Amino acid sequence: MGDGYALYQGGVTEGTLHRHAAFQVAIAVHGEVAMDDASGTHHRDVALLVPPMVGHRLHPAKALRIFYVEPHCAFADELRALCGSGITPAPAMSSLSEADVRAAGGRPSSEIDGRLLDAMRALLDEQTSMTALAAQVSLSPQRLRALARAELGMPLTRWRIWRRLARSAEALREGQPLSVAALTGGFADQSHFTREMRRMMGLTPAEAVRALAAASGIERDRAGDR
Repeated sequence: MGDGYALYQGGVTEGTLHRHAAFQVAIAVHGEVAMDDASGTHHRDVALLVPPMVGHRLHPAKALRIFYVEPHCAFADELRALCGSGITPAPAMSSLSEADVRAAGGRPSSEIDGRLLDAMRALLDEQTSMTALAAQVSLSPQRLRALARAELGMPLTRWRIWRRLARSAEALREGQPLSVAALTGGFADQSHFTREMRRMMGLTPAEAVRALAAASGIERDRAGDR
């Protein structure tokens, strides 16, 4: 994980339909990556680009590189220029590296209203209410909600949940128990954590732990080969 992005490298199993609050760039290590959208339409290419909050379900694959790029960073501006309103073939992204994303991931988007960017940063404070948040950035609550839907394609409440999931996922990666990871992200309990992860990531925390463990084993094997 880095500023504005996360990267997963490894296999994926059969998941459920989900919608996350970030752009997804799914790249096949071998062959093609395949997924279905919410209507059941099948998509396949060497790389696929999914905009935020677009429903999709990945098909099982042995080896993928998946970038999650948050919509408030500069690299997301490049992705907006490439994709439409749905899943988009992106063969030009097949050679995308972490260095490419890192270079622009820490810079703010030039296409998102600065007041909305300030609100997104302030949402990292779990004690901030939406009413207080709007006042903090000199907007009415109604205007802030409309701005988020227009420029992010989602309400800020979904963005807050995404950031909570990111904190919990980092705790899982560090080896914390599921119950601790849930509390780290600010979820009421493990059941709440599980529901939101399934809704936004298409898998449960337990499945995520197994995927992270498998991916870690692959990385160790690669290191041993060098």
